[in-house]
Amino acid sequence: MRPDVLNPLFAESGSLKGVGPGLARPLEKLGLTRAKDLAYHLPDRFVARRAVGNLDEAGVGEQIVIALTARDYKQSAGRGPFRVMAEDAAGNYVAITYFGRAAYSGKKQLPLGERRWVAGRLDQFGQTWQIVHPDHVSEDSAGMLGQLNEPVYPLSEGLTQGRVQALVQQALAGLPQLPEWIEPGLAAKMDWPRWHEALPLAHKAQNVLARDRLAYDELLANSLALMLVRESNRSRQGTPLHGDGHLRAKLNLPFALTGAQTRSIAEIEGDVAQGAPMLRLLQGDVGSGKTAVALHAMLIAVEAGCQAALLAPTEILARQHAETLTRMAAGTGVTITLLTGRDKGRARESILMGLIDGSIDICVGTHAIFQDTVAYRNLALVVIDEQHRFGVGQRLMLTQKAKRTPHCLAMTATPIPRTLTLAQYGEMDVSRLDEMPPGRQAIDTRVIAIERMGDVVDGIGRHIAKGAQAYWVCPMVRELETEDIAAAEARHAALKERFGDTVVMVHGQMRPEAKDAAMEQFSRGEAKVLVATTVIEVGVDVPNATLMVIEQAERFGLAQLHQLRGRVGRGSQQSTCLLLRGEALSETGRERLALMRETQDGFRLAEEDLRLRGGGELLGTRQSGDTPFKVADFEQIARLLPLAHDDARLLMERDGGLSSPRGEAARLLLYLFERDWGVQLLRGG
Repeated sequence: MRPDVLNPLFAESGSLKGVGPGLARPLEKLGLTRAKDLAYHLPDRFVARRAVGNLDEAGVGEQIVIALTARDYKQSAGRGPFRVMAEDAAGNYVAITYFGRAAYSGKKQLPLGERRWVAGRLDQFGQTWQIVHPDHVSEDSAGMLGQLNEPVYPLSEGLTQGRVQALVQQALAGLPQLPEWIEPGLAAKMDWPRWHEALPLAHKAQNVLARDRLAYDELLANSLALMLVRESNRSRQGTPLHGDGHLRAKLNLPFALTGAQTRSIAEIEGDVAQGAPMLRLLQGDVGSGKTAVALHAMLIAVEAGCQAALLAPTEILARQHAETLTRMAAGTGVTITLLTGRDKGRARESILMGLIDGSIDICVGTHAIFQDTVAYRNLALVVIDEQHRFGVGQRLMLTQKAKRTPHCLAMTATPIPRTLTLAQYGEMDVSRLDEMPPGRQAIDTRVIAIERMGDVVDGIGRHIAKGAQAYWVCPMVRELETEDIAAAEARHAALKERFGDTVVMVHGQMRPEAKDAAMEQFSRGEAKVLVATTVIEVGVDVPNATLMVIEQAERFGLAQLHQLRGRVGRGSQQSTCLLLRGEALSETGRERLALMRETQDGFRLAEEDLRLRGGGELLGTRQSGDTPFKVADFEQIARLLPLAHDDARLLMERDGGLSSPRGEAARLLLYLFERDWGVQLLRGG
């Protein structure tokens, strides 16, 4: 149970003064549903404003405070912007511009004929001065003139800087004074303020020490929680597995194992022979042969007279794994079955009986394989594919499915920089498949300007005329009002008009059954072109699909581009990836696309991605699963995570764990950052 001292921080945002139903929705969009969320909603940047008497004194792009009088309202046709034409003391005009629903606040804040003080960024639109969505509008200059280092917060539609600032201050006013959880020597060496001092400081100025302190707290909470998972796992009793090799000797794989595969299998074999359950992460690039390693691991369990299970995040991926494993294990006599939520009636009963009586050796499926109604005779090994789709909570759930805690092998096809591996999988040992099987063809990767869209569409026509299939990936589902971003629905409509019903679409907002139906059509070859968002990033395996088009590729991170490219090149045919770039290409975007052409080494791309993003530019939408952190950025993770990891280990091994005085403070930290599953594990033994 959460300690009472933290309850004010977990109070709903609706309990704050001025928050009604109308404000609750935009706050929820930003994830600001509790006082704690607002307290940790740190500014993106700080601006220093300059008060000017008239617009002639200001420069384009400058942050200013100026007295203006509204003279006219101009509403554009359709869903265009709303403009308040305002005049300064010298008779110069400026357009105060609002988009979307903000037009109402424009009229309310700037009544015609009345003088108001306006703070915002001065820009030029054609021949007209313009301030878009002013940060502040006030009847007098008190508190607005000469503001230095004013925080600028991330917003969503319906929120203003002033409103967010007021709510943040309310949340900060209720901060309790908490005992120190950081090792005293380290806190003194780093000159970090106390927690209740650091949070307000991070909102007041560009205070590096305060920001670092808050980031470190989050990293320490994560490291400590993962360490508790590791300790708890080691204290449990697993089933030592000693396979004699007779099933693995019957494998007739069409390829020789790579050195990395052989090494990883040996590491797994050593782990599962121990009394404590294995907790190992298998990192492998697209096509590096993780499935073959997983099969060897599962056969060790079957050789030892036990069962194994493979958990996949989607039904399509589970089906693909079942087919691949059955094909690879042909001739071994091992019984492999597929169990998903779709299985009903007698077929399902038959599978459940086979798992209970042990006649099924390996079960492949979605989360359905761990439902309450599913029981195993002697489950000893669980393989989790696409580990980042399942949280620590789901990993812990596996301990309930066997008399003894099963060994766990987690796999991910997303190459992760070494620093982030520690952050996300600190409780696991790690094996890396860092070499590709011989004979795998490189994917021909080209960067093409968006102006050549017509040529690309013609090329798809020739491609599908030869009987091949293609993917077309867009950055989002629907176009934003204010930005020209490729949208899957619009591209699907355009390609369908050209190629007819051979074009299907999948995106994350579709109903699961509609998404599965479209994927099935594409997998069976009935559909020739699949238009999608990044939902196809992982797991889709269609060897006949040999062309990948990624529209506005500069909006994706390197890791994501690499994952998407990995959907092709899965058969014997030469595959091509076309990166369509927009007109406005930043230096970082240019470097990303050049790296994609230069290398197909996912681990190198992951490290480069971290370097580019650590520099402060995150292009496009934030990639899901980037990091498990809200406060710490990439640069802070690289710099502070090793310290946090060592501090957590020091607390557990020297400073008495969570039962010591510092440990009691660390419990508060775990609850504060909602890593309290670490505390639950400690209680559960």
